[in-house]
Amino acid sequence: MASFKIEGGYKLNGTITPQGAKNEVLQILCAVLLTPEKVTVNNVPDIIDVNKLIFILGELGVKIEKHSRNSYTFQADDLKLEYLESEKFKKDGSSLRGSIMLVGPLLARFGKGYIPRPGGDKIGRRRLDTHFEGFIKLGATFRYNKEERFYGVEASELLGTEMLLDEASVTGTANILMASVLAKGTTKIYNAACEPYIQQLCKMLNSMGADISGVGSNLLIINGVASLGGCTHRVLPDMIEIGSWIGVAVMTKSELTIKNVSWENLGQIPSVFRKLGIQFEKRGDDIYIPEQESYEIQNYIDGSVLTVADAPWPGFTPDLLSIVLVIATQAKGTVLIHQKMFESRLFFVDKLIDMGAKVILCDPHRATVIGHNFQSTLKATTMTSPDIRAGISLLIAALSAKGTSIIHNIEQIDRGYENIEARLKSIGAKIERI
Repeated sequence: MASFKIEGGYKLNGTITPQGAKNEVLQILCAVLLTPEKVTVNNVPDIIDVNKLIFILGELGVKIEKHSRNSYTFQADDLKLEYLESEKFKKDGSSLRGSIMLVGPLLARFGKGYIPRPGGDKIGRRRLDTHFEGFIKLGATFRYNKEERFYGVEASELLGTEMLLDEASVTGTANILMASVLAKGTTKIYNAACEPYIQQLCKMLNSMGADISGVGSNLLIINGVASLGGCTHRVLPDMIEIGSWIGVAVMTKSELTIKNVSWENLGQIPSVFRKLGIQFEKRGDDIYIPEQESYEIQNYIDGSVLTVADAPWPGFTPDLLSIVLVIATQAKGTVLIHQKMFESRLFFVDKLIDMGAKVILCDPHRATVIGHNFQSTLKATTMTSPDIRAGISLLIAALSAKGTSIIHNIEQIDRGYENIEARLKSIGAKIERI
């Protein structure tokens, strides 16, 4: 198990280009299974979760050509479907939650899809009912082997239908969408997720010959087609990483430019950070963050304490609440963080409290943060990363804390952030992997 050693309390300076979006590319890579033709994907982030999925595709028989660190061509014209029922796949697939999205395209093209119960972050219950209820409505038969924790869906033919998703799940919407593009007839998905990740998947599928309308809304209408062809697709910059770099700049009082952020796909992120008192400028498609000695949280217009809560798009993404919480520890003022979607994601605050932060964990979903306004710096400590987003938040806290901090289990950070220590070093951070 690797660790980071961070010497905190230093100002940083420079320019960062965000990686490709992790949450988008996991869907895009699964979609290459929908066609026997070549699919080229650019701006693929070089991170553990993505590399695991590429490995699984290779084991499944997908031909993979790597053009550069972030560019690949995939061709799924001669698959080894027996791998899906092997002990090796049960082991490979169970370590990656994104592997659930292999099921939709496999079901659509080959009439069957199998998956071991997926792993991923330890952030509370993350059920898969939405995925499988959607497949069943399209005409698939579902089975679950409790002893082996192995799911399967099979269908001789998928038929278009109308469905109302019980939650606006991003991965659930993506999976059902990929299953329905080759179904016979028309499928209407109500309460569909409409995040930019889903919009990008729809754009890619339409470029392959799919017929999807309503893109960007919560009603997707899919007219099934007989087959799909190849395409070239570019992954958006990662909005979660962009928010993370804003957090790095603010907590270290640093001047930073974040390049090519795709402003039109950031949604509520800029306005939420501005409510925390953070100054930044839009310069073309870049974000420029000046040095700030302090930042003050805005109350509501009636003077009551600000609440920052997550919500399905176009609401604020849950993946950035951990970053907001850390930023708030050194703000001037008080904020309530309400994490509605995952009941274990705020448990990392005990580590921030050990560092001297004033945080009251109200319950598994809510935390009140009373900011120090940099009057009292966070103290360096030794800690362990429980998940990707908490891990990067603790790393940001360590960069602002005077002294030497150690973060264990940094594989969690590597799952979502490409080459993070080298990029931090490039802007002056004192960090090393040990």
